[in-house]
Amino acid sequence: MAIYRFRVSFEDYDDIERDIDIKSNQTFEDLHRAIHQSTGYNSEVSSSFYVSNDQWIKNEEIAFLPNQRKINNGVALMENSKLSSFIDDPHQKFYYTYNFDRPYDFHVELIKILLTDEPGKTYPSVARSIGEVPKIVGSGIIPPAAAAVASSDDFDFLNEIDFQPEDTDDLERMNDMGINSDIELVEEEEEEKDEFMDDEFSDNEGYDSDDLQKDDY
Repeated sequence: MAIYRFRVSFEDYDDIERDIDIKSNQTFEDLHRAIHQSTGYNSEVSSSFYVSNDQWIKNEEIAFLPNQRKINNGVALMENSKLSSFIDDPHQKFYYTYNFDRPYDFHVELIKILLTDEPGKTYPSVARSIGEVPKIVGSGIIPPAAAAVASSDDFDFLNEIDFQPEDTDDLERMNDMGINSDIELVEEEEEEKDEFMDDEFSDNEGYDSDDLQKDDY
């Protein structure tokens, strides 16, 4: 049984790669799930492989959880599509789109064909892993560098991302509960100081420099 080794790279992050070994008679669904066992992403989302040329131009689609329109058009399904049926080139390429609700794109390239499997080894398996994958939080993707900042104690990146204008209602409720009362007290003290200074200067309005001269004599 031949073993295909695919290199999976993140289109927007050149320094992140996964090499996955998989049997030639396994399906695109097996490859789809293997990719996300290595990324930690949810595999139960609508995604597709596209047979591609060297310029990553999309051609025939192989879909997972396709919408009704694709089903009506007779799209090939990952669970029914063996990898060997779509390999025409020893460096065959597939463009892969993960999660059509929030699309994220990969390049998948066949880089090696092993003639025999390794006894006792379970396929598919990850043969090589480089780089930390971006984090998917809410409706966005956080690059690895930003995710590292988000985990620090000095800067709450995620709270900055998630803040909405309606959160001001929560701040107002905090004021009503007295949570921000310390800030208000500081402001009141500053106002009292200003008033005191004004009174101090006002008491000296009648001051006459001539009086000082008379006392000196």
